[in-house]
Amino acid sequence: MRDDIRHLDRADGETLAYRRRAGRGPGLVWLSGFNATMDGNKARALDGWAAQQERALLRFDYSGTGASSGQREDATIGGWRNDALAAIDQLTEGPQVLVGSSLGGWLALLAALARPERVKGLVLLAPATDLTEVLMWDVLPQHVREALERDGAWRMPTSTGDTMLVTRRMIEEGRNWLLLDGPIAVQCPVRILQGWRDRDVPWSHAVRLLESLAGEDVRLDLVKSADHRLSAPQDLERLFALVAELS
Repeated sequence: MRDDIRHLDRADGETLAYRRRAGRGPGLVWLSGFNATMDGNKARALDGWAAQQERALLRFDYSGTGASSGQREDATIGGWRNDALAAIDQLTEGPQVLVGSSLGGWLALLAALARPERVKGLVLLAPATDLTEVLMWDVLPQHVREALERDGAWRMPTSTGDTMLVTRRMIEEGRNWLLLDGPIAVQCPVRILQGWRDRDVPWSHAVRLLESLAGEDVRLDLVKSADHRLSAPQDLERLFALVAELS
């Protein structure tokens, strides 16, 4: 079944772009990374797998990203969390397995905390929990911090050659959603897939998340050959296996 782009009208006047594939449950919800959209490589790969397995899948773009309305410089972690909750509440039915990549892993955790009755499990790919503080602010040189305070925005380089637009507003607002000081009261099963060679979200960050999660059904799969992208064919097969395990 085709999953053409549709739009969810929000009460604030913004629209959330999404693709929804019909299928059997439990449904899957894809949450993208910081610079990614619902049409990124891993998202499309999961969509292909869902089509083969006749599984329901929802993908969407955060506000200010991809085909959704809004300005990227206005984006906040809390705003993107609200996007995820609106997508789950209004576009899905029944239990869902949330599949979050990088930043999407943090948002998946926040969604699971807010909607425990709807979330059956979490599959987290190189989860960038507390991204804005631990992986951004804490590692920025002093002169960059000063520039960010002064100018309100800065483009942070990544290991893939891209840049991420970091705003002072996002850093400050993100402090409302920090989790790693734990315990993180997520009780559903959690599977973490992490690359040993990841230079954007180090494997030690995934271990810290593992330690912070309060639930017992939590597993970390560390792949020595993988980097942050986790998009090699064998990594995608690992992803599909984890989704199937929790479904």
